Amino acid sequence: MPFFSFLFKKSNSGCPRCLGKGFVDWEDIRRLNKQLKWAPGPCAYCNASGKATPEMLSNVAVDTTYLTIDLPESEIEKIKNGDEETIEKGKLRELFVESIIKYTEYHYVNKNMDAQSIADLYLSTEDEKAPFSVEKENLIQYIQKIIELKNSKLS
Repeated sequence: MPFFSFLFKKSNSGCPRCLGKGFVDWEDIRRLNKQLKWAPGPCAYCNASGKATPEMLSNVAVDTTYLTIDLPESEIEKIKNGDEETIEKGKLRELFVESIIKYTEYHYVNKNMDAQSIADLYLSTEDEKAPFSVEKENLIQYIQKIIELKNSKLS
């Protein structure tokens, strides 16, 4: 009987995002090139179990930026199920983050602006109906992280 139980046992693979730890750390973030997009925390890909299901492995890219542990469970399920609207929302969110990174890098390198000045300028031009909005203090902190990463790359 052990042979048959082996055949019908539900297969779980080690998680390619957290490498089976159940926790995404800075090394994983660097390996997946998600600096400035993720923070260390429980792995959303395997739901902190360390094992990814075959369905997850076949339906969701390991580096899907939008799939983070702070999303509501319903949103995570939509991503897992390939909901087009949710996937599009994730792509828009990633473009938004990319644009802030590029905006910051440009103004820091070419205009010699600091985090506070860049945040003030960005917020003064932000559309009131923008799909994503940010609070000033959070934006300043994020811009500072972008600047720190940029400085570490320039050194």
